[in-house]
Amino acid sequence: MKDKLTAVMSLDEVRKIRSQTSWDKVGSNGDYAGDAEIDVDWSRVEVVRPEKKILISMRLDPDILDFFRSQGPGYQSKINAILRSYMNAK
Repeated sequence: MKDKLTAVMSLDEVRKIRSQTSWDKVGSNGDYAGDAEIDVDWSRVEVVRPEKKILISMRLDPDILDFFRSQGPGYQSKINAILRSYMNAK
């Protein structure tokens, strides 16, 4: 069943919508108090360091490489994350 709150709009329609946020109410609330609001036992935290990556040479289709490079810095990490997701699914 489709959610009644879901709507398809053009970019122009989205730009015309007036914000429904009550900025006066937001401004009157106090700021986040940091760690004091969250009860965390830091003595039990385990630091997990990722394994060192291995440098390899891999052949990719040019359009695939162009796509990931167009995503900006970190494209190799994105490819790695996608491969990891595939591996975990299998």
